[in-house]
Amino acid sequence: MNKHETIVPPRAERRQHADTRHGVTRSDDYAWLKADNWQTVMQDPSVLPADIRNYLEAENTYTEHAMAGTKALQERLFREMKGRIKEDDSSVPAPDGAYAYYSSFVTGAQHPRYCRKARDLSGPEQILVDGTVEAGTKPFFDFGGFSISPDHRLLAWSSDDKGSEFFRIQIRDLATARELPDVIENTGGGASWAADGKSFLYTQQDEHHRPLKIFRHVLGSAASADVLVYEEKDTGFFAGVGKTQSDRFFVIDTHDHETSEAYLIDAATPDAAPRLIARRQSAIEYDVEHWEDLLIIRTNADGAEDFKIVTAPIDRPNAENWRDLVPYRAGCLVLAIVTLKSWLIRLERENGLPRIVVREMATGAEHEIAFAEEAYALGFGQMLEYDTDILRFSYSSMTTPAEIYDYDMRNRTRVMRKRQEVPSGHDPKNYVTRRIQAPAHDGETVPVTLLYRKDTPLDGSAPLWLYGYGSYGITIPAGFNTNILSLVDRGFIYAIAHIRGGQDKGYRWYTDGKREKKENTFRDFISAARHLIDAGFTRKAEIVAQGGSAGGMLMGAVANMAPELFKAIIAEVPFVDVLTTMLDDTLPLTPPEWTEWGNPIASKEFYDIIAAYSPYDNVAAKDYPHILAVGGLTDPRVTYWEPAKWVARLRDRKSDQNLLLLKTQMEAGHGGAPGRFDRLKEVALVYAFGLMMSGKAGG
Repeated sequence: MNKHETIVPPRAERRQHADTRHGVTRSDDYAWLKADNWQTVMQDPSVLPADIRNYLEAENTYTEHAMAGTKALQERLFREMKGRIKEDDSSVPAPDGAYAYYSSFVTGAQHPRYCRKARDLSGPEQILVDGTVEAGTKPFFDFGGFSISPDHRLLAWSSDDKGSEFFRIQIRDLATARELPDVIENTGGGASWAADGKSFLYTQQDEHHRPLKIFRHVLGSAASADVLVYEEKDTGFFAGVGKTQSDRFFVIDTHDHETSEAYLIDAATPDAAPRLIARRQSAIEYDVEHWEDLLIIRTNADGAEDFKIVTAPIDRPNAENWRDLVPYRAGCLVLAIVTLKSWLIRLERENGLPRIVVREMATGAEHEIAFAEEAYALGFGQMLEYDTDILRFSYSSMTTPAEIYDYDMRNRTRVMRKRQEVPSGHDPKNYVTRRIQAPAHDGETVPVTLLYRKDTPLDGSAPLWLYGYGSYGITIPAGFNTNILSLVDRGFIYAIAHIRGGQDKGYRWYTDGKREKKENTFRDFISAARHLIDAGFTRKAEIVAQGGSAGGMLMGAVANMAPELFKAIIAEVPFVDVLTTMLDDTLPLTPPEWTEWGNPIASKEFYDIIAAYSPYDNVAAKDYPHILAVGGLTDPRVTYWEPAKWVARLRDRKSDQNLLLLKTQMEAGHGGAPGRFDRLKEVALVYAFGLMMSGKAGG
C-alpha cells in the first residue's frame, strides 16, 4: 500500500491564463490542457498535442505504478465478476411479425450478436450482425442503434469506432448478409423506417456534436442528397426522431432538460412536412404515443408537476384540445407509458417505489403490478409489436437477480421468461436489502438503499461504499448488480443515496436539486454519509464514495465540503470544471445544460452560484481523502481535460499525503471500454483502489 510513496507524482506545468466575466477575474493555470483542436481529437485521438499527451500518459504511468501492488487483487476481482456472467447468454426473443429478435453472446466474446429466428423459435438462428466480427482489431468499437425495415428484409445498424459517439449508419441486406452502398456518417445512431421500407429518418450531429437536424435518406441515393426534414435553430435544444409503438407515425422530438416540442409525420408519407403537436412553453414537457384516432400524451402541463396522461385528436393535436385520460395525482410520478392496440400501460413511482398500472382502453378498467420488497427496480422490456395482449417487464432488487416476465394483461397471469443466471452461484438469502431514511439539512429525508451480507457486523466496524448521482432527474434504481457482490462479500456495506436532483421522491425531488438549488444535491449526500455513521453502520473516514459524470461533480463537491467523512473518493468521467464548461458555448452540451445548471454567461447570479460549488474552482489548501479520477480522451460529454485539470490543481494545492490518481482511457469515451470483459477490468481497477484504501486489498 505504501509503495506509491517512493514514486514521484507528475506535476502539470502551470501556464498563466485568466478569464474575466461579470467583472470577476479567475485564474486558471491548467487551461492549456484543453487542446485547441479538441474537436478533431474526438474524431482522431492521434492528433492530441504532444505536451498534453505527455502529461496524461505520465499520470497513467503514475497510476499504474501506484496500483501495481493490487495487480493480483485486480485479477481476482476480474475473475470473480467474469465468473458471475453467463458467457453464452442471450436476451428473451421479442416477437415481431414472422420473426423473433434477440441478442446473444458466445463464450469469450466481448461484443454481442444480434439474431433472429422464426417466431415460434423453430428452425435455424440467423445472425444479423456480429459485434466480434465488426470490431475486428479496432482499439474501440461500440454498437449504436438497430432497426429492422417493415418487410424484415433490411437492417439499419450503426457503430462508433472512436468513443466520441459519432455513429456511422449502414444498411445490411439480410438475405445476402451484404452491406448496401448507403453509408451515413456522424449520426446519433438511430434510424426510423418509413412504412414502405424505402427510406428512413435519422439525426445528424454537427461539428459541435449537437443533434440539431433530422434528415430523410432514400435507399440507393448518396448521403449528400438526403433531404432536411427538420432543423432546430435553438442550440439549447437537441432533436431526435423515433416512431410510435403502432409504427404509424414518426415523432420528431426537440427538447432541453425541462421543455419539449414534438412534430408528427405519417410513416406512410415520409416526404410530408412535420406537423407541430403543441408549441413549446418554458418548463412544459410532453411525449407522444398513438392509439386509434388519438394521440396519448404524457405531460406536466396545467400544473401537473408529477405528470398526467391526456388525449388529443390526431388532426387537432394542439394543447387546447388536450383532455385528461389519467388525471394528475400529486406525489405519484408518471415515468413512462406504452400504448398497445387494446391497452395503455404506465410506469409510476410513489413513495419511492415503482409499479406498473395496466388500463384496458375499451373499458377504462385498471389494475396494478407491484412487488413486496423494501426496494426494487421495475421497468418495461422489449416489445416490438402493437397488436398484443402481452406486456414484457423486468424486475430485480439488490438481492434478486433480474427476472423477465411476459404478463397476459387480459388473463392477468405472468410467465417468467428468464432469470439472470449467476454461474458462480448466488443465494439471495445470504444478503439483506434495506431502505432507510437519512435526515437532511432542511428537514427533508433522503432515501438510502443498503445491501450487505447477513453476517456483516452492524456495529460501526464495517467499511461502507456510498454511491450517488443526483442530476437530470435520473433515478438510480435499486436493482441487481453482480459486480457489487465483490464488495459486500469482502465486508463492505454498499449504499445508494437517492439524493435530490433525481426523481426518487417525485419531480420536485429533481427541481429541488438543480440550478439555484443545486447545493441540496451535495448536502443530501453528506447528510446520508453522516446518518450512516451516526446510525452505526460505519465510522467516520471509513466511507468510499463513488460517482460518475454529474455524479463525479458530486464527488468533487463533497471532497471540498466534507473531506473528513471519506476514506476515499472515486470520480469517474467527473464533471468537475462546471463553471468553465458552462461559460463555453462551443462545447457540445453547454447550451442545453443551462436549464440544468443556469447560464453564467447571461447571468451574474448563476455565475456566482456555480462558482460557489464548482469542484475545480473550490479546490483549497487542505487535506483531502484518497482520490481516483477516471476520464476518457474522446468523451464528448465530460471532456478529458476536466478530470485532468482537477487532479493537477489538487496535486498543487492539497496539504495531505493521500494518494491522488488520474487514469485517462486513451482510446475510449464517456462509457469507458465497450467490451463486456474490458469494462470489468476497469471496474476491477476502481474496486481495487477502494479496497486498498480501506485495508482490504488482501481479500
